[in-house]
Amino acid sequence: MDYIQALLLLASCAGIFYCVRMLRALHTKVSTSTSKITKLLNEQKNQSLHAYRQLEAFHQLISLLKFTAPIPLTRGWVASPDLLLTMVDIIRTHKPRLVVELGSGVSTLVIAKAGAEKLISIDNSDEFATKTRVMLKEHGVRGVEVRVAPLTPHSSGVDWYDTSKLDDIKGIDLLFIDGPPGSNSRDARKPALPELLERLSPRAVIIMDDVKRPAERELAEAFAQALPSHVLTFHHHEKGTAVISPK
Repeated sequence: MDYIQALLLLASCAGIFYCVRMLRALHTKVSTSTSKITKLLNEQKNQSLHAYRQLEAFHQLISLLKFTAPIPLTRGWVASPDLLLTMVDIIRTHKPRLVVELGSGVSTLVIAKAGAEKLISIDNSDEFATKTRVMLKEHGVRGVEVRVAPLTPHSSGVDWYDTSKLDDIKGIDLLFIDGPPGSNSRDARKPALPELLERLSPRAVIIMDDVKRPAERELAEAFAQALPSHVLTFHHHEKGTAVISPK
């Protein structure tokens, strides 16, 4: 009898131990699932908030600039609405006489419509430059020069715009850096500093896109260091924006 009771007790203990293990495993699975669900919900919330901010900025752009023809998509690799809206504000505040842009597209249209007195847009692609010219014509925009400057070997070790296309440029009041394409090289845009620093006016403002990428952020910091009378501001835009402006 004692033997049977011992076996029953042992079986009961084994059953309790098994149940405890199962409950712990279930708790772990539930906790993991809850954590994943919470993370997913937070990601969806952030994406919704981000989309709303871009729509809000785009709506303000439409209201401020009063486009009279269709405009290209502001998604993907092109300048985002939040950056474009900031650019409109800077142009209207600083009233630059000469704007130089590296990389043409919808930003070219926005800069021109925002009130830039003169705009020179540099693009390495003849195809994209042609599309930009057509877009500007459709919107009745004048006073914009879109130059094609093929990428050529630069002394820095990367390919950059053909510098002969920049020989006549000086007194830049606003420089927008959104090219060459960062996919070509991590440091694709770094030659902008040695090539354009001396062409800036004392009151120049530099705007840089894509500063969430390390190389672009480093370039923004290098510009700020080279211009001690300026201050560097980072904006938490979709792709990250840096503005280097006079103090």
